[in-house]
Amino acid sequence: MPAGSAFAAESSKTSSIPTGADNFYKSEGVTVQKVTFKNQYNMQVTGNLVTPKRQDRSGKTPAIIVGHPMGAVKEQSSMLYAQKLAEQGFVTLAIDLPFWGESEGKPRNLVAPELYTEAFSAAVDYLGTSDFIDRDRIGVLGICGSGGFSINAAKLDPRLKAVATVSMYDMGAVTRNGLNHSVTVEQRKAMLAKAAEQRYTEYTTGKGIFLNYLPPTPTAQTDPVTREFWEFYRTPRGIAIPEGMTLEQTQNRMLTSEVRFMNFYPFNDIETISPRPLLFITGDQAHSKEFSEDAYQRAAEPKELYYVKGAGHVDLYDRVDLIPWTKLTAFFQTNLK
Repeated sequence: MPAGSAFAAESSKTSSIPTGADNFYKSEGVTVQKVTFKNQYNMQVTGNLVTPKRQDRSGKTPAIIVGHPMGAVKEQSSMLYAQKLAEQGFVTLAIDLPFWGESEGKPRNLVAPELYTEAFSAAVDYLGTSDFIDRDRIGVLGICGSGGFSINAAKLDPRLKAVATVSMYDMGAVTRNGLNHSVTVEQRKAMLAKAAEQRYTEYTTGKGIFLNYLPPTPTAQTDPVTREFWEFYRTPRGIAIPEGMTLEQTQNRMLTSEVRFMNFYPFNDIETISPRPLLFITGDQAHSKEFSEDAYQRAAEPKELYYVKGAGHVDLYDRVDLIPWTKLTAFFQTNLK
C-alpha cells in the first residue's frame, strides 16, 4: 500500500475496512514479474505477470488476463484476483490499461475505450508468443469497467477462449442512461453540450478540467453509490497512487473525455462470442447488477449468470470471504483445459 498521508489517516477514521477485505494480498505461492509490451498504437502496456512458484516452464500452460476496474490500476482488485488464480495453477497477467497506472498514454486518465479494448488483444500477443504459454488456452477476467472492455475485445479476438466478468459495468450504458436508466435524453444532451463547450477552455489553457467524482470526505448528502466507491478508493482499504500523481487525481477523469463512452456499446453483437463461454458474476445486492443481467440476456450459449448472495458491487473487488473463487477456478479449468 502506498505511503499513508494525512488524508489516509483521516479517512480511516471515517470508514472501517469490512470483514474479509484484502485488496493488498501478497501470496507466498507465486512469483510476480513486471512486464511490458506494445499495443498496435505502439504504446507500452505494463502488467504484472504472476506465475505459480511450482510452475514447470518446460511445457505449455494456460493463462488468464486480468483487467482492473474503470479508473483504477492493477494494484486495485486485479492483482488480488491474479494471485488467487495463480495459486490454482494458472499464469495470470494483470495489466494497467493505457493512460492509467504504469502504462503509457497522455494525458493521464484519458477515456479511450478503443485503446482499452486493444490492450487485451495486445496482452494476448504477449502471452501467445511466450514459450511456456499455450496460445490456444488464454482466457480473460474483467472486473467492473474491464468487464465491458474484455467482452468488447472477445468480440474482435477469437484467441480469447473464455471470458469471465466480476461486478461488470457497461461504461457506455451508464454514461448514456445512468444507473437504472435514471438519465433522460435531455440530460444526456446537456452533458454533451457542457463537455463540448468545456473543450474550448481546455484547448486555450492546455489544462484538463476533472470531474472530482469522489469527495475528500463523504457527508450526509453523499449518495450510497459514491460512498461505496469512496470507502474503497479513498481509504487505506484500496488507496493506490501511481507515481507522479496525487490522491485526488486517482479515479478522476475529464468530462470532455468521459463523454466518449456514449459511443461505446460493448454488448452489441455479444452473441457472436459463442461458442466460447461467458461467466457473469455479480452481487445480488450490487447497484451494478443490471449490466451483468443485460449482457447475460443478450449473450448466446454457453453462458452463466452467477449471483453472490449478500454482496454489493465493491464487495467483489476485494472481499476474499465473498468472492466465489471455486466458481472462477472451475470455469477456467473447464474451459481452458
